[in-house]
Amino acid sequence: MIILFGLAGSGKGTQGKALSEIFGWRWLSVGEAIRQTGAFKEITDRGELVPDEEVIKLMDKQIQKAESEGFNVILDGYPRDKVQADYLVEHMADKIDGAIVLEVPKEELYERLALRGRDDDLERESIDRRFAVFEDNIDLILPLFEAKNIPVEYVDGVGAVEEVTERLVEIVERIAPDATVQKDDVNGGEIEKSYGE
Repeated sequence: MIILFGLAGSGKGTQGKALSEIFGWRWLSVGEAIRQTGAFKEITDRGELVPDEEVIKLMDKQIQKAESEGFNVILDGYPRDKVQADYLVEHMADKIDGAIVLEVPKEELYERLALRGRDDDLERESIDRRFAVFEDNIDLILPLFEAKNIPVEYVDGVGAVEEVTERLVEIVERIAPDATVQKDDVNGGEIEKSYGE
């Protein structure tokens, strides 16, 4: 299991999908899972987080389903806070190969989010709240991983999508013993070619 972290617009979704294609793993996005339920729109529109117990229940179910189907997992944006991280470390530490943090300057993130154009990406105030929530939480999450000797890697998320993917593939191959490249070319139309799409 690989966990991708990064501010909104850093490319977690784009890269998570690309890595899942390359390694034949299952990409599980907490944001996507929450949006698909349709039950928490008012909360997310305010830039706030869905209650921990709901997120844990939702992601636990998705992880178990993927594993029952024989897939290793790439988690995108989960855990989002210390409560979720505590749960994950307590119940699945032995399954976590490592965490990767995508680093992108905020000014570039504002541009990417404007291009992406989702409802929750359009107001600067809402975006800034999401950034602040992430920064507060990541400072609590990563020490939990490090205390369990789970590798934490930092990756430059600036550049062409393919360049960032290559950086990530190198790290995944290094930290995840079960990572075997299944598909070298992921740009056959299925994977987004820019972070704004």
